[in-house]
Amino acid sequence: MKRAVHSFLLSLVLVSVSVAQTIQTTPPAPSAPRSVSFPKPGDQHLSNGLRVIVVERHDTPLVTAALVIKNGGEVDPAQLAGVADMTANLLAKGTTTRSATRIANEVESLGGILESEAQWDATNVSVGVMSDKIASAMALISDVVRHPTFRSDEIERLRQEYLDSFTLALGEPASLARFVGAKVVYGDGLYGHAILGTLESLKRISRADILKIHRQYYRPDNAILVLGGDINQDAGFTLAKRFFGDWLKPQTKMPALAPLETADHGGRVIVIDKPDAGQSAVFLVRRGISRNDNHYYQGIVTNSVLNGYSGRLNQEIRIKRGLSYGAGSALEARRATGPFVASAQTKNESGAEVATLLIKEVERLSTEPPPIPELTPRKAVLIGEFSRGLETVNGLVGRVSALAVYELSLDEINRYINSVEGVNTTDIQQFATSKLDAKSSSVIIVGNAKLFLSDLQKRFPNVEIIPFAELDLNTRSLRKKK
Repeated sequence: MKRAVHSFLLSLVLVSVSVAQTIQTTPPAPSAPRSVSFPKPGDQHLSNGLRVIVVERHDTPLVTAALVIKNGGEVDPAQLAGVADMTANLLAKGTTTRSATRIANEVESLGGILESEAQWDATNVSVGVMSDKIASAMALISDVVRHPTFRSDEIERLRQEYLDSFTLALGEPASLARFVGAKVVYGDGLYGHAILGTLESLKRISRADILKIHRQYYRPDNAILVLGGDINQDAGFTLAKRFFGDWLKPQTKMPALAPLETADHGGRVIVIDKPDAGQSAVFLVRRGISRNDNHYYQGIVTNSVLNGYSGRLNQEIRIKRGLSYGAGSALEARRATGPFVASAQTKNESGAEVATLLIKEVERLSTEPPPIPELTPRKAVLIGEFSRGLETVNGLVGRVSALAVYELSLDEINRYINSVEGVNTTDIQQFATSKLDAKSSSVIIVGNAKLFLSDLQKRFPNVEIIPFAELDLNTRSLRKKK
């Protein structure tokens, strides 16, 4: 008996060794991506100018309704940064027929979440519910968008929340570098402020300012209603007419958008000296592309080579040198030219070194574009993120809404994967050379300057130093008047 047990155990060991010898120790190569194919959305305009888009998807009994205003934080008047986002967030704080409490209770009874916020180029008000509750959800969205009361007590409560949030952000080097970057790239023009506002601008915003934003931009000929999920097109258009058909189009023209400033004042090296900062945030900033740029797909693939855990920035700064917990980049394509940002946080002593590395890696795209073994997984990351985003009804509606805001073909959702796959190494080299010139970009470091300034000045001859106490985020000079 013992001999039989011994033989059995020996055979298990031999099998285990055999299996271990055949285990693959490297990840398998990515499989070929498969294109998505969504049916053509229904697309109509109501007589008042409201564009209505219905995207059918019947695999789950869910529907998301999103009312999109085709403007966001970029319409904040000078000295009133934050007013567009405050307006959006106040929509659900009471209407002429519903209190804030009643709105919250109705949303909860529908099993949904009502969200409203201003972004760049758009303001979104959305709610996702079971398909049999979509009529009630539409009634709620119509009411909060069209009939908000903007009560003074709600304005003051929200103002304090924004002031608290901005105060906290000022203590975070990365947030502060982002605010400074907007001013450096865009000056006092379009996109040149934080959507959240500043301590000074938030205190200036009045109820009259909020009412003006609502009156000027919340109108049917400046809005898109997107319905997606378990709903057919006829039912969707019927609901749109029922709840938005009597929304009156104003006789006045839409206000003209402020233009981008012609120069972005690139090539600067700015230090915000914050002695209490435990780390430094290091940003490389410049203008990138608009969403309607013909090189959009070359741009997002190029950025993917830099960004992410396996991207070049993180490989060089975190994995190879251990200078940061993470480094990455973002290419934000907007209605007008959006920003490109490469960034990392590091210990104060290595701030100058990280700035040099950011520049080096962006420059290297022009001289050493990614070979196919490097490029293939970076494309796979983009395609994977895109595909996961479409798995939910909310994600699908969000993607369609973005295409509609930028007046792009809705069929582009079916061309995304092939467009990404079509980008090659030469495309990336050309894009990096023409759109991401590191030498004309600006460097921003927020941190304890005494720990890196000497090294930084050896590397860059044109360092500007602004003590945190003298910083003014309301003006392109970034300095308080003396």
